[in-house]
Amino acid sequence: MPSECPRVLVIDDEPQIRRFLRISLGSQGFEVIEASSGSMGLGRAEAGGVDLVLLDLGLPDMDGQTLLESLRRHSDVPVIILSVREQEDEKVRALDNGANDYVTKPFGIRELLARIRAVLRRHQIAASAPEMSRYRHGGVAIDLESRQVLLDGAVVHLTPKEYAVLAHLVRHAGRVVTQTQLLREIWGPVHAHDTHYLRIVISKLRHKLGDDPQSPALLQTEAGVGYRLLTASGEDA
Repeated sequence: MPSECPRVLVIDDEPQIRRFLRISLGSQGFEVIEASSGSMGLGRAEAGGVDLVLLDLGLPDMDGQTLLESLRRHSDVPVIILSVREQEDEKVRALDNGANDYVTKPFGIRELLARIRAVLRRHQIAASAPEMSRYRHGGVAIDLESRQVLLDGAVVHLTPKEYAVLAHLVRHAGRVVTQTQLLREIWGPVHAHDTHYLRIVISKLRHKLGDDPQSPALLQTEAGVGYRLLTASGEDA
């Protein structure tokens, strides 16, 4: 946990849901901040001091997906979606936009608490790990501190999920990162076996970074295991 009393921002226009979460999370040692609209929630999230965001997609003034995209432009605060929308496309879009997990309403509070703790734990581990922050190989230059990816000097625009996968591989450059590890760390434990998510992201990364999928010089597949971001020498770091 990031602190003894983690602060959770609940962005939901339903007073009953906010009250339920305020009481339930408060009884478990969380401090709950409430926002009844997207603009209010975005403002409070951008002000900082929040350890996790619970975000409803059906907000009165903006779509939750739009809010998530705006938030991810400058913040990596963990976000769990709470929504009645069950469609797979909606879930995939939220995860691609940078959500850490997706919970469908109605939900059980014990499951939600478990997911909150898991997301906070992963975020804390990622934030405290002393890992590589810069990477250069051929025409590709990556700086995790500035969140900048360049190819031959030109900025490469990545989705939040594409960047998250690439950043994780950069932190472990030269080493094999398993599919399960990537899926658990970036999509969450519930998606530990959804390897098609990862294949799609790796394919898009190769395309955007100019890496030949038939003879990769950057992102190497370890069949049945995972992926390795090759170092300049092509050897393990």
